[in-house]
Amino acid sequence: MSALDGLDERQREAASVLRGPVAVLAGAGTGKTRVITHRIAHGVETGAYTPSRVMAVTFTAKAAGELRGRLRALNVQGVAARTFHAAALSQLGFFWPQLAGAPAPAIVDNKVRLLAQAADMLRLRPDTATLRDLASAIEWRKVSMLSIEEAARRGRSVGRFDEDQVAELSRAYETLKDDRHQLDFEDVLLACAGMLEAEPRVAAAVHEQYRHFTVDEFQDVSPLQHRLLELWVGDRGDLCVVGDASQTIYSFAGADQHYLLDFERRHADATVVRLETNYRSEAGVLGVANALMKGRPGALELVPAAAPESEEPPAIPVHDPVVVAFDDDAEEARGVAAAIAARIAEGVSPEEIAVLYRAHSQSGALLQALAAAGVAATVLGGKRFFDLPEVRQAVQGLRAAAVAPQQHSFLGAVRDVLRGLGYTDDPPEAGGALRDAWEARRAVLRLAEDAPADTTMRSFADDLFARAKDQHEPVLRTVTLSTLHAAKGLEWPHVYLVGCSEGLLPISYATGFDAIDEERRLAYVGVTRAARALTMTWSRDADRAGRRPSRFLAEIGRGSLREIPPSAMIGARRG
Repeated sequence: MSALDGLDERQREAASVLRGPVAVLAGAGTGKTRVITHRIAHGVETGAYTPSRVMAVTFTAKAAGELRGRLRALNVQGVAARTFHAAALSQLGFFWPQLAGAPAPAIVDNKVRLLAQAADMLRLRPDTATLRDLASAIEWRKVSMLSIEEAARRGRSVGRFDEDQVAELSRAYETLKDDRHQLDFEDVLLACAGMLEAEPRVAAAVHEQYRHFTVDEFQDVSPLQHRLLELWVGDRGDLCVVGDASQTIYSFAGADQHYLLDFERRHADATVVRLETNYRSEAGVLGVANALMKGRPGALELVPAAAPESEEPPAIPVHDPVVVAFDDDAEEARGVAAAIAARIAEGVSPEEIAVLYRAHSQSGALLQALAAAGVAATVLGGKRFFDLPEVRQAVQGLRAAAVAPQQHSFLGAVRDVLRGLGYTDDPPEAGGALRDAWEARRAVLRLAEDAPADTTMRSFADDLFARAKDQHEPVLRTVTLSTLHAAKGLEWPHVYLVGCSEGLLPISYATGFDAIDEERRLAYVGVTRAARALTMTWSRDADRAGRRPSRFLAEIGRGSLREIPPSAMIGARRG
């Protein structure tokens, strides 16, 4: 069986090109992770790649863990799948002692606290929110590869602090950090890049170790990350980048989509493959996405994959994308909650539904409305699953039970451990900490129920430990609430994109063409999370002098979005 089996024509083309610069322009839902892993596996099985000389770079530890897991499933072991920071930190830890004769500096564990101490030295008293914004400004400056003076000349003030005060605070922060022999997160990349530039023998060693590079989400690289990548690759051409310019949503943190858009110009011999067959979403959802991004730089024209002829019709009818206007925010939250409750009553599982919004502040009313409707919900972006106290207790209890004589079957023993920690067969009412704890314990029990028949308590506990290490988290059977930023990379059959009004999406502080374009890309990310049903809502909110619908709704147009009244929102069907 070949690593190229099961790929469509374009995916196979991308996975077959093993040498030279390669850019895979992969639209939402087109199988980019599949292409990345199968391309590496194809290189290994043909002998073109030695696994230990391959580095796959991602932006999150979770994505790196997923890559490792998929490569293991393809019988590929030994590939370095890491984030930029993890790879740079590993190289610093190895080479620094050789160059400096001492261990590498410690990493700052709390940048905001250190900034507060620097501000105190200057007799300044910024509040916590301002300190967080100052930390973000420092991060942006470093990933943009600007000096303190260059950043000051760009006139970036923070709160009540003008650019000169921001510069003064930045200098005090750097002095305090240097005195303590510490590096912050961005310094890790800067120090690694500086080491590679200044020490030819270090660069030669890295080039000998890693020959083939793949970078996921290339539209999100910053100038600093791009420079580090150039140093890793050197004068060789074995670089594959994968990305989608339409999903560039981190410009505020230094991401620059032009590295992706200009890849072919920078690399005259590059092979460019466009993946536009979407395996996630219905044609109606893709129509909304394409209309939203029409004419934008690097936009891909997504087309739905052909359904297999033998495919059974869906048990739950497919919905056309709709837009619904409400009189105020409270009515919008209640309307969305009622529609979700009706969907669940129809047979849709709660974990197949997501409510997406621009700002965290929008979640409160939605949580309250869902709880009133008896619908359990989880806000994405809180604690990681395996860091939840209930889950940590469960894992500890299961590991302890693994060394004791078993009086019950494996599944019965797991259930006994969880009951001893407070699990009950019947869930508490939706909303609140008790229901959240119950859902977490129920997720652990479902993992046991889905385990192979020969699973033992010890092997189950070991599997949970491995899952925690790779951040391979189970799905909670609750409705998901998430900001658009946190939802990137995820998908749900049913998506409600709320707050589609001027001031919320685009957000009020987005001014100028580039900022509005970033908001459009955020909306695009939200739309393309939906597999089967998309509902976009907004509220007039008469108490705030009235809101207008988002300009993005007008850009999409009625040819792709059907407008319906709130009364028709529950059970809106394809007409």
